[in-house]
Amino acid sequence: MNDSFCPLNPAPLASQVLGAANVVETHLEGALGQVGLSLAKLRVLSRLVEAGEPLPLGGLADHCSCVRSNMTQLVDRLEADKLVERVNDPADRRSVRAALTAAGRQRQAEGVEILASSERAVFARLSEADRADLSRLVLQLTQPA
Repeated sequence: MNDSFCPLNPAPLASQVLGAANVVETHLEGALGQVGLSLAKLRVLSRLVEAGEPLPLGGLADHCSCVRSNMTQLVDRLEADKLVERVNDPADRRSVRAALTAAGRQRQAEGVEILASSERAVFARLSEADRADLSRLVLQLTQPA
């Protein structure tokens, strides 16, 4: 065996999974872009809908698994789009919360519909059994070892 041999792809399965995830993400992002959303924006709007009340930016960052500075920028963009507004935190004058606007609630509902439709289109090539297997396998990959 040649010691200088280096395979072209040392992690072929991981590369396939990451490539597939990229294809799915690109498709979903493109579909959401039709209504001016991204997956990140929809995630924040959906969290606010779920909460039913304004949430602190730090709590949104934690829920969405992103750093606070990224959440601040994301809320800036959502605020510029008139989908959220910043409101004072009644319990802490130094803190602000993100509040969903009526337009934000409507756009979130549109985004959820588009996302569901796009997901069906992406996975339409797979049989119902294959989709169930894929879901099960992805869940296994995301569980702690």
